[in-house]
Parts: sequence; C-alpha cells; structure tokens
Amino acid sequence: MAATLTEMAMEVLLTADGRRKAALGRAHAATWFAARARGAALPIGTATPPLQPARPDKPDLLPPRDVPRRRPGSAQGRVAMLHALAHIELNAVDLHWDMIARFGHLPMPMGFYDDWVKAADDEAKHFGLICDCLEALDSHYGALPAHAGMWRAAEDTADDFLGRLAVVPMVLEARGLDVSPQMIDLFAKAGATQALEALQVIYAEEVAHVAYGSKWFNWLCGRDNLDPKAAFHDLVRRYFHGALKPPFNEEKRAEAGIPPDFYWPLAEGQIGAPPG
Repeated sequence: MAATLTEMAMEVLLTADGRRKAALGRAHAATWFAARARGAALPIGTATPPLQPARPDKPDLLPPRDVPRRRPGSAQGRVAMLHALAHIELNAVDLHWDMIARFGHLPMPMGFYDDWVKAADDEAKHFGLICDCLEALDSHYGALPAHAGMWRAAEDTADDFLGRLAVVPMVLEARGLDVSPQMIDLFAKAGATQALEALQVIYAEEVAHVAYGSKWFNWLCGRDNLDPKAAFHDLVRRYFHGALKPPFNEEKRAEAGIPPDFYWPLAEGQIGAPPG
C-alpha cells in the first residue's frame, strides 16, 4: 500500500487500463482528503516517474495529421468527438498525478497538493463520464485512433515546474474553456442528454483547474521575483508548439485568473488584439 502521496501518484501513472487508472486515482484522492479532514496529511515523499505513463494497448496513437477528421453533425461524428475527449481526460489524469510525482521534491504549500489531487480526481470522474457516454452509444474508449501528441507538453516540461504550470493548465486546459461552449451547443441541438450533462459538468470544473494553474504560477513568480506575464510569454514560446488560437473564452479565462494580455500576444495573427 502506498505510504506517500508521490507513491500514490506513481501507482496511477503505472496503471495501464484507463478505467482502473481512473478508479485508482479516485481512491487515492479520497484517502488524501480523508487524512486532510482529520487535520493530518500523508507525507509527500519523492518519486521518479517514467517519461511516459502506462497506457492501454488501444487506442492506436497517430500523428495529429493522420487522425481522421470529425464531422460533428453526424452521430458518428459525435462519437468521435466523445472519444477524443475521453483521450484528453485520460491524459489529464496522468498529467495531474505526474505533476505531483515529478515535482514532489520541491517545497510547496500543502494547498498546492490539495488543488492538484482535486484536479486529478475531477479528471478521473470526467473520463468515467465520457466512457459511460461512449458505451451508451455502443462504442468504447479505444475503439478509434487518437492523438499521439497529447503527452508532448509533459515531456517538454519534465524538468521545468514553472513551464509545466504555464503550458498544461494555462494553455492546454484553458483551450478547453474556449471550445467547450460550442461542443455543449452541438450536443444540446442533437438532443444527446447524457453527453450534454457530462460536458456541462466538465466545463464547470475545468475553470477551477485553470485557476489552480494560474494561482500557483503567480505564486511561484512572486516567490522568485519574476514578472508573471513576461515569464508566461517566455515559457509558452519555449514549450508550446504553435500560436494560441482565438476565439478565446475571455469571461471564463478571467474567472480562472488569466487576463487577456497574457494570451492575446501569443495568438495567431494578433489582429485586433489588446496591446501586450
């Protein structure tokens, strides 16, 4: 049985099956928060996580250009969108536990671990919700090919804690805030109640995950006497491959603590962008 939080994280990362990975992560999160409710905390510990987590044999992982395009107006297209979202959520489970395992040796307030265990728990729940939707549509996670580049940000920032916070929650998860309203609208128009309810839960909870990233990014910048905006621009240009894509969900990004002058200077074209 895992005795430290980083050992728990390693158990999740080394579990290949998606459903089992998610269930184990949720069990470990419950253990962590039960200890916190008693006024205690498990030791954080240290770990050496693998560069890539264990994953199931399926789906086949393809280069982004080779993943078949989704036609969202059809039932098959909606299944493909849900499959892609399940893949994103499973990656997110590993990303959050990897954050804990990989950077557990760095001194951080206990609230940092509370936030990332909560985020990992949410992502495991999201993965389960989307898998349930797929199975209700006579499909399953692994039935279609998926994006092979999802883990690249983790590999690129394996040695850069601040870079990981900048790119994963503040760029990749913030992108989810941008595209979620359109997805919700599409499934609402299709009358797909189960998927619609799942997407609404995910959208509401992802705001908090982006906010965790912004909060701890700014905290680290303050501790190290860095200008957060300049540091964010430098790290995103260093680690994120390509420009950020508008339109941006400025309301939800602001709610998560990311102002427009953080992301607009990094956007495609920057036409009509606020000054950086």
